[in-house]
Amino acid sequence: MFICDSQVHIWGKETQKRPWTPGGRDLVRDMGHRQEPIGYEELKKLMDEAGVDRALIVPPTWDMDRNDLGLEAAEKYPDRFGLISRVPLLKPEIGRALLYKLLDTPAAKGVRLTFFRKEEATWLFDGTADWYWPLAEELGVPTMIHAAKFAPQVAEIAEKFPNLKLILDHMGVPGGTKDDNCRPYVAGTVALARYPNISVKLSSLPAKTTEPYPYKNLQEYVRDLVKAFGPERCFWGTDLSRILGAVGGTYSQCVRHFTEEIDCLSADDLEQIMGSALCRALDWPVA
Repeated sequence: MFICDSQVHIWGKETQKRPWTPGGRDLVRDMGHRQEPIGYEELKKLMDEAGVDRALIVPPTWDMDRNDLGLEAAEKYPDRFGLISRVPLLKPEIGRALLYKLLDTPAAKGVRLTFFRKEEATWLFDGTADWYWPLAEELGVPTMIHAAKFAPQVAEIAEKFPNLKLILDHMGVPGGTKDDNCRPYVAGTVALARYPNISVKLSSLPAKTTEPYPYKNLQEYVRDLVKAFGPERCFWGTDLSRILGAVGGTYSQCVRHFTEEIDCLSADDLEQIMGSALCRALDWPVA
């Protein structure tokens, strides 16, 4: 089975020449990611051990708006890695130039925008992000969004820009939310399935439960999302640095969780969810 991970982070050490976002060390700790940086060579080795063919590198929030490490990885190993770029919403001119540049960058497969930090929470309301949506639609840039608490605003964007591919992070569930507390957020995500331009990442699931592997209480969320969106709009992913951090677990477990433990998924469902649907959505051909 072809497998593509919809979200992994890589990053380097914080140095004077490469400072992190203010409070970045606290972000890494509080979000439960592995404290030690993960490089793409280590990631490639972990993928090989787990049987993961490809992964989308999503630069982490604490590494500011840098895309360089992900781009380096994707250009060195174009059959293994794709880059989901960060774009500085607060700097529209730089952001616009970057979007145009992505069109000439084969390694770049899309953009990710986040709205979960306190300083980002108003950007969907105060006009900060308004410049992005029409240009991304015009240029055909698939856009992952971490906006778990803003489902109504996501619906408005999807309706206003029907040709813009939107991909919701982590089932649409905020970080730190676990077990039954996920249910209202998943229900909100299910309601967004009516918009054909919205897809969802079934990612970071082990971080959404206090139960041990195989996380039986998450099955209902996977079932409901796949039923609503169809397997062609559901994309498996790990958010691996959390799994190797506070969550505990292995890459192989994340794979087997879906391929062996979730009994509501057919073989065809798995074929799509585990990677083929994602690569098709991003126009990243599978050989």
